[in-house]
Amino acid sequence: MHKHCSYILPQFQQIITIHTIIFVTEFLILMLKYVLRPLRGNFIMVTKFEDFKYERPDLEKFEETVDSLLKEFHAAGSADAQVTVIDKLNTEFDHLDTMANLASIRSSIDTRDKFYDEERNFFDENDPSFTEITNRYRKAITTSKFRDELEARFGEQLFKLSDNALKTFDPSVKSLLQKENKLATQYDKLLASAEIEFDGRKLNLSEFTPYTQNPDRNIRKEASLAVQGFMGEHLEEIDNIYDELVKTRNEIAVTLGYKDFVELGYIRMNRIDYDRKMVEKFRKQVEEYVVPIVTDLKKRQAERIGLDSLKSYDGNFEFITGNATPKGKTKDIMKNGAEMYKELSPETDEFYTFMTERNLFDVEAKKGKEGGGYCTMIADYKAPFIFSNFNGTQGDVEVLTHEAGHAFQTYMSRHLTVPEYAFPTYESAEIHSMSMEFFTYPWMELFFKEDTDKFKFSHMADSISFLPYGVAVDEFQHVVYENPDLTPEQRRQEWKKIEQKYLPHIDYDGIEPLESGAFWHKQGHIFGAPFYYIDYTLAQVCALQFWKRAKEDFDGAWADYLALCKVGGSLPFNSLVELAKLKSPFEEGSLETVIDEVHAYLNSIDDKKL
Repeated sequence: MHKHCSYILPQFQQIITIHTIIFVTEFLILMLKYVLRPLRGNFIMVTKFEDFKYERPDLEKFEETVDSLLKEFHAAGSADAQVTVIDKLNTEFDHLDTMANLASIRSSIDTRDKFYDEERNFFDENDPSFTEITNRYRKAITTSKFRDELEARFGEQLFKLSDNALKTFDPSVKSLLQKENKLATQYDKLLASAEIEFDGRKLNLSEFTPYTQNPDRNIRKEASLAVQGFMGEHLEEIDNIYDELVKTRNEIAVTLGYKDFVELGYIRMNRIDYDRKMVEKFRKQVEEYVVPIVTDLKKRQAERIGLDSLKSYDGNFEFITGNATPKGKTKDIMKNGAEMYKELSPETDEFYTFMTERNLFDVEAKKGKEGGGYCTMIADYKAPFIFSNFNGTQGDVEVLTHEAGHAFQTYMSRHLTVPEYAFPTYESAEIHSMSMEFFTYPWMELFFKEDTDKFKFSHMADSISFLPYGVAVDEFQHVVYENPDLTPEQRRQEWKKIEQKYLPHIDYDGIEPLESGAFWHKQGHIFGAPFYYIDYTLAQVCALQFWKRAKEDFDGAWADYLALCKVGGSLPFNSLVELAKLKSPFEEGSLETVIDEVHAYLNSIDDKKL
């Protein structure tokens, strides 16, 4: 599921994890403060990403500064005085977050860069210490005698997030958290290290995608065999990394007083207004309403491409005439993106110009580059950053619009002074990204020309086909963390059971290690961001509602989307859904209604003629 690989950086990220119209004067102030160099002649020189300054934070100095400001906070005689201190503290937190992000971004762009590899290791090692220091601030504001007044100033969400953060950390688990960070990075680096001989080239994992979409079935199979050769070679290593991660996370949870990591995981994910029972009910709805439709879609696909049965290596090949592909290279996609966002709205035009002028995209697949895609926010510069791996497939456009949805939200809500509000919680953040994929439908002809209808059918079919996979990943993680003593082999067997439930159409054609239940080994979220996957499915239901509404009243739907983006992460999930005039995925009938609409749309298209 290439388009759904928003990977959220672990260090100090105000998680997405995911718009306000800034008055001209405010905008100019922000620009002057964060992104402009002095005027030279008649030109304004903007600071580009490569010139963003990195320096390793001084842990001792950071702690001294925070502690000094907290003394000032406790001594303050009014809420207003405490607000002044909070603003100063947020400046310190933003700077720390900026340095952590720059180290992580630059290391992910080139995992072979020794300098930034060491800097990333520094944050992996010291993340728990920084968290411990930051938690002193969280404890201070949540126990403030002026809490009611502070909540009125900053909103309840900050305090709910702070309460949760305090529940997820204690000095006694510091070394375990360090170990968890190192293991997650170890997995990322292992997959990024792939240099697989194929077609006379050395390819990383992202570069195989075009081969999986080749009209020649033998090429698709050989590409799958090559990738799985690498995954099989490292099967034991990946299993062992995950085994250590599971046991480490379970130990953290038990040490903190939780029954299992599931309880802790939900708090980490800031699931403020829903719980695991509601999630379980949602998964059952997907099983009931969506799995039969997806099974039917896979049968249609097999017929469409002239096969008796669909094998796993056929899944990415959708049309006998070839998949929809963007016309042109990376520079053409980015140029078309500029035209699209100029026409979509004044806000998106301003945003995209800001991004391109500052080189805030790194989108081409390269040797040594981590896989997947993500968006993050570089706080000191008020600058979103988009990372991806373009490979000449329709996923290039999907990931551009997806990650741009995240980035647009952060750009439009950057007036918010609370760092925790830069992104909403994960499931809310994905509404922005997935909805942007649908809001940009009217401009897809720019990218796909004669393949536009083919792209829309494929994208929509993929949007609902993803739902069973998304809930399968979620259920798998529940099983794993409820039973932390399972062996690696037993975990893979559990995955096979779950696959049969939600993905009954999958046939691996005997290819190992897929056949033995290792398909999930490629899903980075399972390793680096536990329980971050159901979020995509919840958001997808919301995004499809925006698609439905945009067909009926584009301007009205877009206005509600902008309103959603403006408030950033200042509200929890269900409150944000209500603000956007959407129905919660947990609401009875919301899933069935939107899925019926999508199914009818797909049935109205003669896909064999595409």
